[in-house]
Amino acid sequence: MQQGFLRTVVFRDEVEPDWDNYPFSIPAVRQLGGLAFDPKVTFFVGENGSGKSTIIEALAAVLGMNPEGGSKNLRFATRSSESNLHEVLRTVRNARREQTEFFLRAESYYNVATALEEHNSTGFYGGSPHEQSHGESFLNLVLHRFGPQGLYLLDEPEAALSPQRQLSFLARMHELVEQDSQFIIATHSPILMAFPQATIFLFSEDGIEEVEYEETDHYQLTRDFLNHRERYFQHLFE
Repeated sequence: MQQGFLRTVVFRDEVEPDWDNYPFSIPAVRQLGGLAFDPKVTFFVGENGSGKSTIIEALAAVLGMNPEGGSKNLRFATRSSESNLHEVLRTVRNARREQTEFFLRAESYYNVATALEEHNSTGFYGGSPHEQSHGESFLNLVLHRFGPQGLYLLDEPEAALSPQRQLSFLARMHELVEQDSQFIIATHSPILMAFPQATIFLFSEDGIEEVEYEETDHYQLTRDFLNHRERYFQHLFE
């Protein structure tokens, strides 16, 4: 049975967070301590501002990955914007360690691509991301840079992927999971979060709750819109 690499995240005992100020005032952050990750695939879902990206960015920093995106070895900074959440967290890990890792932030992948060119490291990414479309570079990253026994943190990877490319991404993710990789993904995509047997955490004003795929607003709203789009248009355009 696959154990995964990252088991849970907890608050450090020796540091007292400032619960009245950002990011500790976010309900999901308040309930973050003790959150247990699926050994294969964990999704963070919720509305904008619910803390998904803030938390996954903090996890990347605690694990030693570059906060703007990249790995432990790819270090650069264009504009520091991460919160101080990582300073009060520690991770609980299994004894087995990942063979590779990567943090993908959709909003700053351009900066990653520039750093790769400066380090002459584009060969591991299917060529220069700047010479490909946004979607092609994302998919080539997963195809060429991601490998077995990896720990991958992804923030809204669907941002550059068409629905067809999202299906291709799911197929590659399945291959990597079968090769003992672990994924933690913040997403709005009802296609991605449908990955079989994944754990889905809903971030809301009530904190963090584990939900089934069919219970997410993303699934319910998309299904209802596709089945009754004229009714939605009538309501929206009144």
